[in-house]
Amino acid sequence: MSLIHSNLDNFDLESSINNVFDDFIKDLNVARRGNVRSRQFPALEIHETEKEYIVDAELPGLTKEQISADVHDNVLSISGEIKKDEKFQEGKTLIQERRYGSFSRSISLPPNIKTEEVTAKFENGILEMKIPKSSPTGKKIDIK
Repeated sequence: MSLIHSNLDNFDLESSINNVFDDFIKDLNVARRGNVRSRQFPALEIHETEKEYIVDAELPGLTKEQISADVHDNVLSISGEIKKDEKFQEGKTLIQERRYGSFSRSISLPPNIKTEEVTAKFENGILEMKIPKSSPTGKKIDIK
C-alpha cells in the first residue's frame, strides 16, 4: 500500500478547490511577514470575517481618480499611476525614495465570493475593499 498519492489518482472538485485556497493562502502570507515590510506595491492587509474578506491597500499620496480596482475570474487587481510632482521640475533631486510610475498588484481570491457585491472606499491613503462571501453551493444527487 502506497502512502503517496498523485493528484491524478484522486482528482475531484474538492482537491481543485483546495488548490485555489492554497494559492490564496500563499498570497495572504505576503502580508504576514511580521515586522518585515512587503516590497510589493501597494502593501496589503487582508482580513477574513464570517461574511466577507476585507482588503486594505496602502496607497499614500494618491487620489481615488489615480486608482483602478477590479475583480475578474476570482483575481483582485489594483493598479494606477503615480506621477512625479511638477513642482520638482527645476533644480536637482538629492534623495528620491518615493515611487513614481505605473503599478499593478493582483491576488487570487477563493471561489466563494460575490463579485457583483464588492465595494471599495478610499480614505486617508487606504483603499478598503469589502468582498462578500457567497453561501456554499451544491446539489444532492438523486441516484436511480
